[in-house]
Amino acid sequence: MSGKLVAMRKKSDTRRIVIVAMPGVPLFELAGAAEIFGVDRRDLTPDWYEFELVGTSPETTIGFGMQVPNGRGLDALSDADTIIVPACANIHDGAPTALLEALVREHARGARIVSLCSGAFVLAEAGLLDGRRATTHWMHAEDLARRFPSVTVDPGVLYVHDGVWSSAGSAAAIDLSLELVRRDFGAAIANEVARRVVIPPHRDGGQSQFIRYRPHTASSKDDDVEHWARRNLADVTVTAMARYARVSVRSLNRHFRSRANLSPQEWLRREKLQATQELLESSDLTVDAIALRVGLGSATNLRTHFATEYGVPPGAYRRTFSSHRATDVAPVDIPQAS
Repeated sequence: MSGKLVAMRKKSDTRRIVIVAMPGVPLFELAGAAEIFGVDRRDLTPDWYEFELVGTSPETTIGFGMQVPNGRGLDALSDADTIIVPACANIHDGAPTALLEALVREHARGARIVSLCSGAFVLAEAGLLDGRRATTHWMHAEDLARRFPSVTVDPGVLYVHDGVWSSAGSAAAIDLSLELVRRDFGAAIANEVARRVVIPPHRDGGQSQFIRYRPHTASSKDDDVEHWARRNLADVTVTAMARYARVSVRSLNRHFRSRANLSPQEWLRREKLQATQELLESSDLTVDAIALRVGLGSATNLRTHFATEYGVPPGAYRRTFSSHRATDVAPVDIPQAS
């Protein structure tokens, strides 16, 4: 990990993200989050994150024995907007008391607390997951649930937000990181970051993997019912999805629930709302026009669903995120039904 990547930037009004690493922290989840947040992306938005990586002690190492720059150490958490705890070297080793106390203190003042993979054990040990839903790597989920019975552990999802954030292992940590970018800067910026690191732009936290259904005589990429539905949002229904996939509605529902943790109707609703986000950011279409294009029918219906999902009306979302769009981010084309 380069010195440029982990160097602390000059303090400003931009969002500050601190990753705090314990000795022996595995490299993948830490490196993924550092790649998303720690690379200078001010060409996308001038108020990109300030980033700092610190260790819990001067002896903290990662991966192949590389030394973590301790810098201010845990003092760096005191002015962080987001604190990320990556995976643990050993889930059976307790976290340093100073780290646990700092996490409780910073959560109380309003910092956003995030765990990646087995970092959930640290948050649970600090008591920050008590009475909350959380996730971790599926291999550790049973252990987390047994050791911390006050935590509702969901092993079948990519990431969870329930007062604090937690992700499953490996690539799911990157999915969670991109979701934070999406919430902070909007869908267009998050999608561009995903393009730059060559990963899918968005996987919803409730899904465990992409779902593909293939007609018996199919051969093109449109065989993917998800891809087909996204290309036909204006008119697509669950019945039409089942017909396209050549399965019954009951079978489609069973597959979605068992493998995506969502019903087809829930998945379709989220796709329509994500398309709405992108159009609000990248186009001047009216809310009525967007509602027709994404298949939500009317502006009233769109406003109701959008406010329920994101907590703000479409107009407020557009005013917030249109100012963050990068000049080199191409508008997202959400095609009409063919």
